Amino acid sequence: MSSRNRIETFFLHRNKAMDFYRHSLHELFLFSLISLFCVISGTQFSIPRLGALRRTIRSEPKITSTLVSNKDFETFFYSQTLDHFNYKPESYTTFPQRYVVNSKYIGGANTSSPILVYFGAEEALDYDLSGIGFLTDNAPRFKALLVYIEHRFYGKSIPFGSREAALRNASIRGYFTSAQAIADYAAIILHIKKTFFAKNSPVIVIGGSYGGMLAAWFRLKYPHIALGALASSAPILYFDDLAPKVGYYAIVTKDFKETSESCYETIRNSWDEIDRVASKTNGLSILSMKFKTCEKLKRSFDLKDYLDSLYSEVAQYDHPPTYPLNVVCGGIDGAPGGTDILGRIFAGVVAYMGNKSCYDMNEFNHPTDETYMGWKWQTCSEMVMPIGHGNNDSMFPPAPFNLNRFIRKCKSLFGVQPQPHWVTTYYGGHDLKLILHGFASNIIFSNGLRDPYSSGGVLENISDSVVAVYSANGSHCLDILPEKNSDPQWLVEQRKTEVQIIQCWISKYYTDLLEFTDRTRV
Repeated sequence: MSSRNRIETFFLHRNKAMDFYRHSLHELFLFSLISLFCVISGTQFSIPRLGALRRTIRSEPKITSTLVSNKDFETFFYSQTLDHFNYKPESYTTFPQRYVVNSKYIGGANTSSPILVYFGAEEALDYDLSGIGFLTDNAPRFKALLVYIEHRFYGKSIPFGSREAALRNASIRGYFTSAQAIADYAAIILHIKKTFFAKNSPVIVIGGSYGGMLAAWFRLKYPHIALGALASSAPILYFDDLAPKVGYYAIVTKDFKETSESCYETIRNSWDEIDRVASKTNGLSILSMKFKTCEKLKRSFDLKDYLDSLYSEVAQYDHPPTYPLNVVCGGIDGAPGGTDILGRIFAGVVAYMGNKSCYDMNEFNHPTDETYMGWKWQTCSEMVMPIGHGNNDSMFPPAPFNLNRFIRKCKSLFGVQPQPHWVTTYYGGHDLKLILHGFASNIIFSNGLRDPYSSGGVLENISDSVVAVYSANGSHCLDILPEKNSDPQWLVEQRKTEVQIIQCWISKYYTDLLEFTDRTRV
């Protein structure tokens, strides 16, 4: 073998070894995180996820506006600053941040056409393009440029390339904050306005759930960039002691009870039955067989947490025309006569999840899912939402939020002390009506009162331009989903109200723009 061949062989084997090493580190990190979480989770139920779109929407047919086509979207990557708030050498590090533009409807360059910007939240941006309809449905009316921006550390917008590496590195994940995220959005919006010669274009920011919180906070922090914000289903009051800690599950219980009293009673009585069966010899094996779990249960709590997450999801995303909550209760109530209580519960699972060969108890909180991993960090640092089960008139077993236990879990996972008061310190929240009345403007807080997260939402007008728009029958982020012919009239009216408010903001902006432009010419 020649010297050159020996060198090439050496580097080939070295590269293979490095690839194996990197893969092994990745697997080791995931295994460590999963194992550690399983050890320390104890019996604290998973906090219900946010997200504008239902988790299971990925397995459903895509719901797209008749106006939207994949060819209308163009993907770009902005060289984003890692740290907007320091001037250390490492702060100037950059990473590629994904954003998507739809310029099909824009009125043209130098026309001051509005820009509608959707804030991506705790997941990849991909499903928002088809799953969020408010922008494309209203783009022709406003002749607007549409922009969708991905949140840092999600999707393809990850510093240093690997999400696992970023979360494993204590220094890097310190840049994974909401303040950095909205600063990212500010930088990209200004870049887009320059690129499209849109200096005088009014910007309306839109977000749902956590993204809705970001939209509202952005308007408060960057009023010189965004003219207004639509914050859909944004539970900005579910921090500190602003909202009842049991508010979320109180609404889930209410939703089930109003849907079917018998379904509610079956669920309420099932938790003790699960424990009773689990206490038997081979009880966990019996439960595993009855619920067709993919892996044998190691504790009854895992089954209860799975059911807790399922019931929360169907209540939170109880969208027309399918109304998943009716589907679950239809399965429970429609089980054949003589079916025992756990058999009826399982019938509800099958009705919603479909008839599968087995059911993964990690389905709703899978440790390898990017949303699960990223949101786990965010909730362990600043986004501490004290959600727990109540003791009275609840269909769930008592499980109040335990801050001390939560802190211990986060310290074990990431070595950090959660900051439960930081959101209200940095963005506000206490005495919201009094404080925002004085300086805030042009924010729509939209909610559906059947959404459990509406318990932490703004449900009354704060001023003439910081307004609450809600529907008694609405669910999570329903108003920003694509319009459909089957939409109930109350939903049509809610969206119409929101559009009219935004139109008023934009009209006033154009009037002010003309007035101040004329003044500068005098």
